Amino acid sequence: MAVFDFGYSEVSRQANARGKITNSNALERTLQLGISEEVTRLERSMNWLATTATVTPFIGLFGTVWGIIDAFQALGLTGSTSMRTVAPGIAHALVATAMGLAAAIPAAIAYNYFGHNIREMGTRMEDFSLEFLNLTERNFEQ
Repeated sequence: MAVFDFGYSEVSRQANARGKITNSNALERTLQLGISEEVTRLERSMNWLATTATVTPFIGLFGTVWGIIDAFQALGLTGSTSMRTVAPGIAHALVATAMGLAAAIPAAIAYNYFGHNIREMGTRMEDFSLEFLNLTERNFEQ
């Protein structure tokens, strides 16, 4: 985990230079950098899920509108107003909406699921950094 690596390298640097930890603030900032680095790495692909969840319903709606326009143009060309003329075109148009929702719903669920897990991991990393600071202060400060 990046948090431990960042903290350990700072403890090693200070302990090797002076034999003890003299700057707890530097260690705390280093641990925060580790947390930031790890959370950024975890969130790297989340924007694709958010974009998919947000955009695909609009793409589906665009396909539906396009299909309905085609259905009404066919209606105008045939001159018939029966459901048999219009229904197949509208049914095909609604497939685009269904496909957009079929992509958006799982993406939104996955985004929320992984977002919650990342926030939880961030909290655990914060707790770890506090424990790391406490352990370091007990064992290295004099």
